[in-house]
Amino acid sequence: MTIAVPSGRLQKESLDLLRVAGFAGDVTAGSRSLLLTWSDLATSVLIAKPVDLLTYVERGAADCGIIGKDVLLEQRHDVYELVDLGFGPCRGVIAFPAARAGAWREAGHHFRIATKYPRLTEQFFADRGQPVEVIEMWGSVELSPRAGLADGILDLVMSGETLRANKLVEVEEVFVSTARLVVNHVSLRAKSARVQALLAGAQAAALAGGGRS
Repeated sequence: MTIAVPSGRLQKESLDLLRVAGFAGDVTAGSRSLLLTWSDLATSVLIAKPVDLLTYVERGAADCGIIGKDVLLEQRHDVYELVDLGFGPCRGVIAFPAARAGAWREAGHHFRIATKYPRLTEQFFADRGQPVEVIEMWGSVELSPRAGLADGILDLVMSGETLRANKLVEVEEVFVSTARLVVNHVSLRAKSARVQALLAGAQAAALAGGGRS
């Protein structure tokens, strides 16, 4: 079985959880390999960028994967979501410079919003019946209002420290995200026993705090 794990903020907790669940072994300190294999566990772990991970699972290059709900909501790939693993909590919020935050509640504004989540942003504003210009970015989204590129942002928030450092204030919560276990539709049938064993092990590890450092 091949399991895709996201690089970045969820990587360590995902590997810890898989190790506790019995689907991963120890990783050599300093290892930069993006494909880890443990023959005794009959498991390989593929380290993928979050933006690419669901493509690996949907197309069967990985049987299962661990990914944030934010990516599931934005990309809408054809994978099956098995369970909420509970770790990596964060929120997607609209934030504005403090001096302009009051404009959010005023009718008739056409906002420019910088974000890594163009689909979710467009849907959110469409549901409000409010016009928006979405500016897709992959760098430091929080800098865009200070640079005059955007009126506000839609971005992930954990502690809120980055918003405060850039003199931004939250005006609206759009979604809540935690890590989820997903599976390829074919693998769910063809490798049912292994998938169910992974699901049970991951749930038990999550309850025991196995994915939390």
